[in-house]
Amino acid sequence: MARDEPPPTAEPAVRVIAMPADTNPYGDIFGGWLMSLMDSAAGSVAARYSKGRAVTIAVDGMTFLRPVVVGDEVSVFATLVSVGTTSMKVAVEAWRRTRHDDRSYRVTKADFTFVAIGEDRQPRSVPPMAVATA
Repeated sequence: MARDEPPPTAEPAVRVIAMPADTNPYGDIFGGWLMSLMDSAAGSVAARYSKGRAVTIAVDGMTFLRPVVVGDEVSVFATLVSVGTTSMKVAVEAWRRTRHDDRSYRVTKADFTFVAIGEDRQPRSVPPMAVATA
């Protein structure tokens, strides 16, 4: 079980309530449903940064730390962490909060890699990532 830690302070890219339609026949939330939310959040960050279409090419380090149950509020946070010539890596975390509690718990995390593509569906360049100055 993951230790308690504070959730990110940024606004989530995606926030939804886990519903019965998101479960398997045993009533457990599908991991694929959660991964889809994470891909949507990461894709939004990648498309905004590249100012156009971006497609998922890899997901690294997907680790499920806690379960999500029906009724939980799921918040997905996505942060651009690196940029290549045509690619972008986005770190994504999903957090759950029960309906009647203020505590949040990280349930999964992964790194998503996207490639920016043009109208011809071929890779296109993206701007370099700005370097922070002290």
